[in-house]
Amino acid sequence: MDFDFSDDQAALRDAVQKWVEKGYGFERRRATVAAGGFDRAAYGELAELGLAGVYLSEDHGGLGMGPVEAMVVMEELGRGIVLEPLGQTFVTSGVIGAYAPAELQAAWLPRIASGEALVVLAHQERGARYRLDRVSATAKASGQGHTVSGHKNLVPAADQADAFVVPAQLNGQTALFLVEAKAAGVKTTGHLTQDGSRAGDLVLTDAPAQLIATDGQTALEHAVDIGIAAACAEAVGVMDKTLAITAEYLNTRKQFGVTIASFQALRHRVADMKMQLELARSMSYYASLKLNAPTGERRAALARAKVQLGQSMRFVGQQAVQLHGGIGVTDEYIVSHYFKKLTQLEMTFGDTLHHLGEVSARMQDTAGVFA
Repeated sequence: MDFDFSDDQAALRDAVQKWVEKGYGFERRRATVAAGGFDRAAYGELAELGLAGVYLSEDHGGLGMGPVEAMVVMEELGRGIVLEPLGQTFVTSGVIGAYAPAELQAAWLPRIASGEALVVLAHQERGARYRLDRVSATAKASGQGHTVSGHKNLVPAADQADAFVVPAQLNGQTALFLVEAKAAGVKTTGHLTQDGSRAGDLVLTDAPAQLIATDGQTALEHAVDIGIAAACAEAVGVMDKTLAITAEYLNTRKQFGVTIASFQALRHRVADMKMQLELARSMSYYASLKLNAPTGERRAALARAKVQLGQSMRFVGQQAVQLHGGIGVTDEYIVSHYFKKLTQLEMTFGDTLHHLGEVSARMQDTAGVFA
């Protein structure tokens, strides 16, 4: 099998890497956090590079690419711990493009591809505990369309988004809807998250909604799997940069007249960090390559990937802080922000314990051997 990236994929990686290095430095990130955790201008710059259209066909103004290209993009954004939720754009453009009626696609996908519209997934509810089959929001027919009522939590960029993809109960089963932020009955509140990005609550009270899919459970699972793959790729980029920062520190910091990188015990810990990074990288590739597999196979693969990524993120983040000592947890030093990002990513779209349960539930007759 050929695991090399194509010329187009390498060019895409190079373009994103250059933007992160030249256009999204640590000071810009700090200013964004201070301003609320979201910079529309930065998101617009990502869209100008064509990144908002990675999952979309050229007919809708996109690049006509797919999961591997999305993985490449998210790795580079992870290295810069970019706050703007491009992964959410991959989630919503992917699910709208796969399940929504042609009229809705024509109305929204070109706007998503150009960066004019930021559409995010609003699926989390209090008490659901990462379970996608627990949806208390409700929908009902109203005239020629539908209305949705419910309360969604931890919605990415909630008070900055232009529309939301929302699961709700319709006639006894989960359906998926698109709700515009400016519609009547829509109320959002925003707040900072642990890593400095922006999220918030979404409260819907008989808000007008457009139906994406009546089989919302299938569509929602697909959307979350796209999100898991994006989070895994982003985490690989975060861990890669975290390891590089840690190695640079060990080669600079001196004790007893020598750099602490010469201490064998510390070198072994860095080697263990590298091992966890490469395990995570291989499972991130696995996750992205399985996104187009049949539903059962895809769901099992993404759960396996999230378990390994969760274990790796925790190990790499904690070791980086310990190897830095006290400076590793100060706000002024960059590695603390990488640690917080890894901590948050571990809980995004289901934490390690949740996905360990998913892996266990899907073992069936394989006795733990991945088929």
